[in-house]
Amino acid sequence: MNFIFISPHFPHTYWEFCQRLSQNGVTVLGIADAPYDELKPELRKSLTEYYRVNSLENYDEVYRAVAYFAFHYGRIDWIESNNEYWLEQDARLRTDFNVNTGIKSDRILSIKEKSEMKKLYIEGGIPTARQILASAGKDSVKAFVVETGYPIIAKPDKGVGANGTYKINNEAELDGFYTNEPHANDYVIEEFISGDICSYDAVINSKGDPIFESMTAWPPSIMDIVNHQLELTYYIDKTMPDALRELGRRTVKTFGVTRRFVHLEFFRLDRKREGLGDVGDFVALEVNMRPAGGYTPDMINFAHSTDVYKIWADMVAFDERRTNENEQYYCAYASRRDIYNYVHTHEEVLSRYQDRMVMCERLPELWKAAMGQQMYTVKLNTVEEVKEFIEFVTSKK
Repeated sequence: MNFIFISPHFPHTYWEFCQRLSQNGVTVLGIADAPYDELKPELRKSLTEYYRVNSLENYDEVYRAVAYFAFHYGRIDWIESNNEYWLEQDARLRTDFNVNTGIKSDRILSIKEKSEMKKLYIEGGIPTARQILASAGKDSVKAFVVETGYPIIAKPDKGVGANGTYKINNEAELDGFYTNEPHANDYVIEEFISGDICSYDAVINSKGDPIFESMTAWPPSIMDIVNHQLELTYYIDKTMPDALRELGRRTVKTFGVTRRFVHLEFFRLDRKREGLGDVGDFVALEVNMRPAGGYTPDMINFAHSTDVYKIWADMVAFDERRTNENEQYYCAYASRRDIYNYVHTHEEVLSRYQDRMVMCERLPELWKAAMGQQMYTVKLNTVEEVKEFIEFVTSKK
């Protein structure tokens, strides 16, 4: 099996996907724009060959790299990055090289554009916030608000995370959005849903069935974390409510997902909303056809005493799961920003949680806006301990 991994060096833990593929006997071929000598030794060891391009943004260069591998190794069975940023290019490469183990260009819009996602949610009978295209015009949006009320959320139809997202609280702010946002017509407008965000994280086989499932509890607003420079805190849950499991599986089927790691986001309502559900019900937010970002795959491993990198690689190589789970925990993440003074010093955090600390790192500059600059990750037994840990790390002077 020939597997081309696009950008295997970023995020820097993705060498683990490559290693597990290699351990399963897969020929792993890397394409990226980093010098070979700068790749982690573990990644270099896992790659059969590496092709450096000047820029991954240059499709012609990446195309030639894939063509080179096809000439030297024969038919390419997989092309994948597991990275939101490259999903569209991955699909284009699969289309051009007739690789059938992933999404091609004819279906990419349904997972990249929020307006297209919305259509599939509705087709599948999956509860989701009402939406209108900003390009419909300000008057149409104002008529939409008569039904939903303020606040509303404006976000890029194609976008990653909370970048470029606005919370609009009144008509004056709506007017300001249309006046000041140069790309307003590329946005969608949605009713504001309050509640926790929970994700259904799963590895899906060729039949569209999950071979692994996990739940992550996220903060209510990544947008506020980015816009107001707050700390990011979240955790992997020990268990998953049946309602989320059912809705996650239904979403996978509705979107026709196969052979992927998925990260599907849902609101858990904190109050009853007409047409959507009661307190505690789940409402679809958006689909992400890749693993959750940052260190979440590692946190899933710690929580479930397993190896999701291996589970994913087993799906690729054997279309089945060959890795078990063992003792279950909560795995919690809390970040800090250098601009703040905290009640407890770095040394005090390490001392208090030393026997439960599983990761403690400075974060890449690219992740600073959403994830902070210093992270602590611990393995705990109860949700009460999770809340105590988050309070201890993030309390400011």
